[in-house]
Amino acid sequence: MTGKDLSWLIATPIAHRGLHGGGLVENSIGAARAAIAAGCAIECDVQATKDGLVVFHDETLERLTAHAGRVADYTTQSLEAMALRGASETIPSFDAFLTAIGGRTPLVVELKSDFDGDLTVAKRVAERLAHYDGPVVVESFDPELIAFLRAQGEALGVAHIPLGVVGEAGYAEADWPMLTPQRRAEMTHFLHYPRTRPDFLSWNAADLPHAIPFLAREALGIPVTVWTIRSAAQATVARQWADQIVFEKFRP
Repeated sequence: MTGKDLSWLIATPIAHRGLHGGGLVENSIGAARAAIAAGCAIECDVQATKDGLVVFHDETLERLTAHAGRVADYTTQSLEAMALRGASETIPSFDAFLTAIGGRTPLVVELKSDFDGDLTVAKRVAERLAHYDGPVVVESFDPELIAFLRAQGEALGVAHIPLGVVGEAGYAEADWPMLTPQRRAEMTHFLHYPRTRPDFLSWNAADLPHAIPFLAREALGIPVTVWTIRSAAQATVARQWADQIVFEKFRP
């Protein structure tokens, strides 16, 4: 047991990158507002820029904008000026995203990582969330980011914010070329647990049932969310093994 009450996190379905589609782009402020209007929680992706943070999933800009290059190589101001494909919106800064949500619905913040030991995104997110007035959790695939926030949460002013690990059954080299064999083994077998001690898990629905989320729920009392659910039928199966779904492309 973690001791943190996360009933609010699992009370409503979580819109993956906001409620996007129909002219609303993933991780946009419009998609966030649509999720709020629909009574859903929001999952978003946050990564570091040269001088700040933006809400954006990809490491590079090509898929979602008319620009090219790595997000990390641009300033936040320059990214905020870039239009998202097929929308009237631009890439939002994390500050603008938080202001738009304003604590009106639970927010799941996923920290993106190059798995290179750089803690910048965790430090910057902690600085922004230390005084955020709303229900929020932080999660990441990268155990180093979560371990850092676990160890330094009190000093950073975010010890009250629940931390989660995003995981799946395996980390094949073809899909995770940035990971060393040691890191792949650590993540596959959850060997980072003594350092991360997650308050919740977010698990790949394709890997259910699986021993790690099962034991987290049944033995440790840790809530489990599952991603990414894209149909009512998939949601029905997932709910046998998890406490809440992270969804897109349908309305649960």
